[in-house]
Amino acid sequence: MLATSLPGCSTPASVVPSYPNTIDWAQKAIAQVMSEQADAAAISVALLKRDKLVWQQAFGMASVTDHHPATTRTRFNIGSVSKVFAGLAGVILQDRRLIDLDAPISRYLPGFKMLSPEYQRITSRHLLSHSSGLPGTNGRNIFSFAPIAGYAADTESELANAHLKHSPGQLAVYSNDGFTMFEQVVLAVTGQAYADFVEEHILKPLKMTDSGFLRTAKPPGELAYPRYQGKQYPLEFVNAFATGGLSSTPADMMNLAQMFLGGGVFEGNRIVSASGVAAMAEDQTKNLKINPSPEWRWGLGWDSVQQPGLAQANIHAWEKNGGTAFFSTEFFVLPEAQMGLLLTGNSAYGAKALAIAEGILLRALQEEGTLAALPPMVVNAVPALATPANVTDAAGIYGNYKAPMQVDLDKDGGLTLNQWNGQEWEPLFKGAPRFQYRSDGWWWSDNGSLPSFRFSEASGTDESGKAYRYRYLMQRVAPGARLGYVTLPIAQQLAPLPNISAAWQARVQSKWSPTNESRESVSWSLTENMQFSVSTLAALPGYILFGGADMGYQLLTPLDDDRAGPSVKIPVNHGRDLNEINFSTHNGTLVLKTGSLICTLV
Repeated sequence: MLATSLPGCSTPASVVPSYPNTIDWAQKAIAQVMSEQADAAAISVALLKRDKLVWQQAFGMASVTDHHPATTRTRFNIGSVSKVFAGLAGVILQDRRLIDLDAPISRYLPGFKMLSPEYQRITSRHLLSHSSGLPGTNGRNIFSFAPIAGYAADTESELANAHLKHSPGQLAVYSNDGFTMFEQVVLAVTGQAYADFVEEHILKPLKMTDSGFLRTAKPPGELAYPRYQGKQYPLEFVNAFATGGLSSTPADMMNLAQMFLGGGVFEGNRIVSASGVAAMAEDQTKNLKINPSPEWRWGLGWDSVQQPGLAQANIHAWEKNGGTAFFSTEFFVLPEAQMGLLLTGNSAYGAKALAIAEGILLRALQEEGTLAALPPMVVNAVPALATPANVTDAAGIYGNYKAPMQVDLDKDGGLTLNQWNGQEWEPLFKGAPRFQYRSDGWWWSDNGSLPSFRFSEASGTDESGKAYRYRYLMQRVAPGARLGYVTLPIAQQLAPLPNISAAWQARVQSKWSPTNESRESVSWSLTENMQFSVSTLAALPGYILFGGADMGYQLLTPLDDDRAGPSVKIPVNHGRDLNEINFSTHNGTLVLKTGSLICTLV
C-alpha cells in the first residue's frame, strides 16, 4: 500500500497534462454503464487541473423523446451537491458579519419554534453539518414536475409541530431539513430569497452562466430529462433549493472547484475568504457525543472533508454526492493535487458513479506522476473462525429509517439478519446467509461477498443529566472503487415498551392518504396508491409501526394517545428522515399529520 502512495516523476507545476489514458478509461467505463442501464440516457463529466479544464464530454441523449443529444452545456439536476453552495453561502455571510455560524438561529428567526425546547440551541453550523437534530426531510412536494413555491416556509411551519430527534450537536445524521432551514436564515439576514442570493453572490461572480435554480419551465434541450423504467418524464423540479435544487453543468462546476483550489479567489476576484474555505473543509465531527463511524468526516456542506476512498492512496479530497428522484452526481475537489471533478447523469447509473469518479481521479493522478501505481482494491479474504464474547443480549429487534430488522444469534456464534417487508420477515440478503464471527471481530458470510457486521455501543450522559446507552448494528462495506472499508451503523436495538394504549389499539390497521400533496409531485405521480398505514409489530407490541410500501416502515414511540415520534438515534444515514405522527380533528374530520402532510382515513 505504501508503494502506491509514493510519488513518481510528477509533472512540473507549469505544465498541465492532457490525461489521454485516463480519458480513454473513463469513456469506456461510462459507455459500459450506459449500455447496461437503459435509463442512463445521459451522462456528463468535466475534469479540472489547477485552472485548466482538461476534459469535458457529454454522452447520450438529453431527451430521448425529442432526439436532443446531451452536450457539454446540457444542465443536470445535481441534487445534494447543492449543499456545497449552502455551506459557501454560510461562510460568505459570516465574512460579511451578517451571521455567526455558532449563534442560535433563533437570533435571526425569532418566529422559529419546535416542541423540543432544545431547538433554541440550533446554530447555522448545526444546520450545515447535519447535526441539528431536525427530523430529516419534509417530503411534501420536494420533487415535482412543475414548480411549487414556498417549500422552505412550509418546512419551517411544520417544524413547529415536531420534536427534535436528538439534541443539537449530539450526533450527525444526514438532514435535508437543516439546509432548508438555512434558506430561511439567508432570507432573514439579507432580505433576499436564498436562490436569488446564491445566483447573485456565487453563480454570477463565478461565471456559472449555465447554472441556476429551476423555478420556471425551460425550453427543450437545455436540461436533461428524467428517465425511469423505460419512460421519459417531464423536467424535474427540486423545490428544496439549498438541499438539492441547483441545476448545472460539469464545466460550470469546475469554476466552483477552481475557486476552492484558489483559496476563495476565482480569476483574480475574491468570492470568499481563505478562512471561509478552510472553515467549510474543517472536520465538523470532532466534538460529537455519538460517533461510531469516525471515517465519516462531515464538513460545512461537504459529505466528507477526507474522502475515505482516495485517502487509501494518501490523497486528500473533499467530496459531495447528490441524488434527486431521477439524477445522480459526484463532485470532488482535491486541494493538494489541485484537481476537480464533476460526474453527473440519470440516476440509473448511480450505483457506478462513485467507482467511476474515483477511478478517473486515481488514474489522472497516476498519469501525471503523483501516484506511482493505482492502489489495490479490497480483497474479501475471509478470516479464520473465532469465538465471540457473550453477545446474546445483542439479539432482538432493531429500528432505522427504512425497516425494522430482526437480529438472531445462535449458540455457535452465527448471526442471521431479517428485515420487515410490510407483511412478514424476509432475509436481508438473498439466500438467507448465515454470518459467522471471525478473528477480525466481524461476522462474515461464507464467501465474503456480502457486507460484514458487528455491534457497537454508545453511552454517556445527555444535557439533562440522563444516562443513555445505545447498541448499534454496524455494517462494513467497500464502496465505489473498493479502495478500502467504511463502517456505518445501520440499525439501533430497541427495548420492549408497555403495550400501546386503547386509543392506539383502535387505530391499528388503519390506512391514510394525503390530501395536500400536489398532483404535480413526483411521489404522487409515480405512486399508484399513495397510502400510509398505522400498525404494530408482534415482536415489539409497545411501538407504532408506521409507513408504506414506497416509503418503508419505522417503529415509533408513543408520546401520548395522539402522538408518536422517532425511536432511534442513528448517526450517518440510517437515522435520517424520521417520522413523527399526530392525530387531530379538522372541521369535524379525524386527520393524521406527518411532517406537513395532512392525511385522512382511506
